[in-house]
Amino acid sequence: MSEPKKINPENPIQPTGIKISEPKTVAAGIPALKTSLGHIYKETNLSESLKVLLDLNQKGGIDCPGCAWPDPDDDRSGLGEYCENGAKAIAEEVSKKKITAAFFKENSVSSLSQLSDYGIGKKGRLTEPMYLPTGSDHYEAITWKEAFAKMSTHLNRLASPNEAIFYTSGRTSNEAAFLYQLFAKAYGTNNLPDCSNMCHESSGVALSETVGIGKGSVKLEDFYQAEIILVIGQNPGTNHPRMLTALEKAKEKGAIIISVNPIKETGLIAFAHPQHLKSFVGGKTTLSDHYLQVKINSDMALFQVINKLLVEKHNEQACLDTEFITAKTEGFESYKTHLASLDLDQLISETGITKDKIELIADLLSRKSKIIACWAMGLTQHKNSVDTIKEVVNLLLLKGSIAKPGAGTCPVRGHSNVQGDRTMGIYEKPSAAFLDKIDSVFNISSPREHGYNTVDSIVAMKEGKAKVFIGMGGNFLSATPDTLYTAEAMQNCDLTVHVSTKLNRSHLIHGKEALILPCLGRTDKDIKNDKEQIVSVENSMGIVHISKGSLTPPSPQLLSEVEIVVQLAMATLLESPIKWSKYLNDYDNIRTDIEQVVPGFTDYNKKVRQPAGFYLPNAAREGSFLKSTKKAKFSIGQFNAVPLKEDEFLMMTVRSHDQFNTTIYGLDDRYRGVYNERRVVFMNKNDMKTLSLKAKSVVNLTSHYDNQERRADSFIVVPYDIPSGCIATYFPEANVLVPINRTAKRSHTPISKSVVIRVEKE
Repeated sequence: MSEPKKINPENPIQPTGIKISEPKTVAAGIPALKTSLGHIYKETNLSESLKVLLDLNQKGGIDCPGCAWPDPDDDRSGLGEYCENGAKAIAEEVSKKKITAAFFKENSVSSLSQLSDYGIGKKGRLTEPMYLPTGSDHYEAITWKEAFAKMSTHLNRLASPNEAIFYTSGRTSNEAAFLYQLFAKAYGTNNLPDCSNMCHESSGVALSETVGIGKGSVKLEDFYQAEIILVIGQNPGTNHPRMLTALEKAKEKGAIIISVNPIKETGLIAFAHPQHLKSFVGGKTTLSDHYLQVKINSDMALFQVINKLLVEKHNEQACLDTEFITAKTEGFESYKTHLASLDLDQLISETGITKDKIELIADLLSRKSKIIACWAMGLTQHKNSVDTIKEVVNLLLLKGSIAKPGAGTCPVRGHSNVQGDRTMGIYEKPSAAFLDKIDSVFNISSPREHGYNTVDSIVAMKEGKAKVFIGMGGNFLSATPDTLYTAEAMQNCDLTVHVSTKLNRSHLIHGKEALILPCLGRTDKDIKNDKEQIVSVENSMGIVHISKGSLTPPSPQLLSEVEIVVQLAMATLLESPIKWSKYLNDYDNIRTDIEQVVPGFTDYNKKVRQPAGFYLPNAAREGSFLKSTKKAKFSIGQFNAVPLKEDEFLMMTVRSHDQFNTTIYGLDDRYRGVYNERRVVFMNKNDMKTLSLKAKSVVNLTSHYDNQERRADSFIVVPYDIPSGCIATYFPEANVLVPINRTAKRSHTPISKSVVIRVEKE
């Protein structure tokens, strides 16, 4: 009897020789340029990469597959409209390394699973469809026709369409996303979880309930008119590096930048623009005027204190926009009463920030009205995330800082088209109006029952309620919480399918049968009927623009995401009233149908070909808020601290500077001074002393929820400037500690930024 496969669902413990130095005090500059060129040199030839980079984020060029920070509407840098991590993303996509059937013949699934996510990702581009039969440890080649037949067979024999999961990553284009959700509805389910469920879902819920639209209200130009910019729970130097250019320009225009974050992030301290001459001689721009190192998960307490101080100050010296409050909001009197009932000293103690410092910030805010509030996952991945974001909105409403130049909400999306995918209908809870429109245009009967979000999908697979998983991009296992639980869920499936450009761990933790379907990347030319196709995306500020590849694909066997969806639909829905074939050879036909369904897309094909694309309608930007009243809504929330025992800490997961989401580019976190290692835990020096730990001590981390212990062993301690009682670790390595059944209220986002853990010396 053969030995069972030993499949590792986690990053293996492989110490690589850590080096620690002092954190950097300046982001970007010449080191960023050198690092970018170094990654490109390792992956491909320099001339081809430079060709792509010069086209990256230019009008009519390639949209970066990284973050969703907007491009300037006007002139763009001729030297390059990209950042260090954008260059790393391109280097990975244009890599000359290729994975063929021969690779899988030589490398078993179980052996590949012993590699780190970094090692797996560096194997190169996928070049042909692969199939893993039941019981096999080796993927083998399969034709596209056979792959689609296998998928349709599995889908059509399910007892219910709701036994299928259709996941989407934020890289998927508008065109592919629209067809994907249309296929799911025509098939009979709203099981359309996406990566937004795990990141900015809390933002969408909070903003929809307060200002009427689940997107930000500002444009890039507003940054250059702002008086104060709040950067909350966000590390733009690593996650959205081009934002630093906007912050630098805002500073030059006179803006005050206030950063709120538990740890000091280099990108919020100072910035050296790598395209400016002064960077070559050590020049820099100091960014944050004030840095509030709030305790993890205490942002809500901080903003309640600020708002309470502002309301009290208004009694003596008018500092609120009473005209805006009266004309454009509702619920102010109740909110004012709520603030009066709060214990100011208790809230201040929860923040970890002195009263004098908070009073200084409140005084600054009292004298300004053009205020932009930016935030990212530091606010969205807690149990109280929705209420915390609403408290930030309360501040803007008090000051009338929305629907005016230089002011408004700015949730900064983490993936290049995650916002566009939602606009296209990738959502497990579609509105009746959207479904009615779909049914009218395509002559189908869409299901009205809400589908599974990401966490629900994992639970459904674990419990045997979902049996087929299809992932349109992404690295589902490494992106999601509770790694071992999720791995078991995936392995319960009859079939798992991943549409991907590169190998990742999700391909190795599979169902009874598995398919890997290789697709074109953003940089690849997509030619149909001798015509180069374009796709479109939507950035964080609601601009829709094109992306057009310029390189020959690494394999003639690659299909676009659009074609994969269409071929799947034609193989599965044999009597569909939808004319799927018309989408294959001309993506203009997709956009023509999108404009019939999605508001704001009239003349889509014409407007998207404008040099800078076009803005979607945004009522909050114009001062029209909730549909029922046209007013914005003050919210009442109760701050509840996460209780900690004497030996417990509150952990947040973060990215290193050498990664984007679950893609690991390297083993260095240059800004934080960590090199050649990822299994690290950042700790306060006093907490280390209490536990008799030193720099480079090795510890095990455990979390305990519902009498269940979750473990992450062999993490190396790095002393860091972080509030006592708080620690930070990298994901996906620490995702195993995040419980599947603890999520944000109403948004159901995993609590990856506030996990209670213990630290044990190994």
